[in-house]
Amino acid sequence: MAQVLIVSSSAQGRGFLEALLQDHGHYQAACAQTGGEARRMLIDVDYDLVLINAPLKDEFGGELALKVAQQSAAGVLLIVKGALADEVSARVEDFGVFVLPKPISRALFFQAVKLAQAAHLRMMGLRSENEQLQVKIAEIRLIDRAKCVLIQYQNMTEQQAHRYIEKQAMDLRVTRREVAQGILQAYEQ
Repeated sequence: MAQVLIVSSSAQGRGFLEALLQDHGHYQAACAQTGGEARRMLIDVDYDLVLINAPLKDEFGGELALKVAQQSAAGVLLIVKGALADEVSARVEDFGVFVLPKPISRALFFQAVKLAQAAHLRMMGLRSENEQLQVKIAEIRLIDRAKCVLIQYQNMTEQQAHRYIEKQAMDLRVTRREVAQGILQAYEQ
């Protein structure tokens, strides 16, 4: 079930968007009336989709949309008056914010929600890939530090240090990371 944050100053707008979401599928919706309230809610929960019905009581909503798009993986839909849609879209679309003009047609809304969800899923995949790469980089750095220690204290060449770590990992049936950690613990006290 997707977590959705609806940000709308009008109760009628919140109700309308909640009804559209219920017609579309399984969503767990939370509501905020102002940009400030939405920002506080975004600290506690990672939403899959954020719907912003502009203007809000305390701001227009464009700044909130940009912040959400830049600091989270949520799909963001900014709903604005039809006359402002092109102007607002030009400012926010490069950041991954989808702009919908009012009045909202059901078909366009559902299509925009699907696109925002697809963007969210892609962003989550990229985030996961990034985390895996960060772990790999940290492992490479650790092994390189262990090689430097072997070069410094055992007078090995880089190639010999590399071979030593690999052989220890195979012989002990542990990862190269664990061998590197052992080397660093032994020599860096």
